[in-house]
Amino acid sequence: MWTMAQRKSQRYFIERSNQDAKSEFGWDEFQAIKYRAWVHHLALTIMANWFITETRLAWAQKYERDPDLLEKYETDVLPALSVANVRELLRATMPLPQLSPQQATELIVKHLDNRTRSRKSRLSKALSP
Repeated sequence: MWTMAQRKSQRYFIERSNQDAKSEFGWDEFQAIKYRAWVHHLALTIMANWFITETRLAWAQKYERDPDLLEKYETDVLPALSVANVRELLRATMPLPQLSPQQATELIVKHLDNRTRSRKSRLSKALSP
């Protein structure tokens, strides 16, 4: 009986992890055409999940929970750091640079140039015997 209960509880955490990967990391939105692209996306998803887990553990060790809050909110358990919380921490500590209109235009032109060269290369490889 104990073994069944233990396995059932482990399955919950695995399913919860998969659900987080789908909703928070975009795993459900990815459409891979090639196997290698799918493997790369899966690896990035796993690394993001690992980073979130490490951040949650570090947060829990650094910021101990106040036992008075349990009484204040009349609850047994306080919520843990969520994926959305970690995302907000990243946004606060690593803000995106603000580009000037000139810099944005140059960046777009560079991306369009790279895409054109990539497309040309891909088509030439496809047409060559």
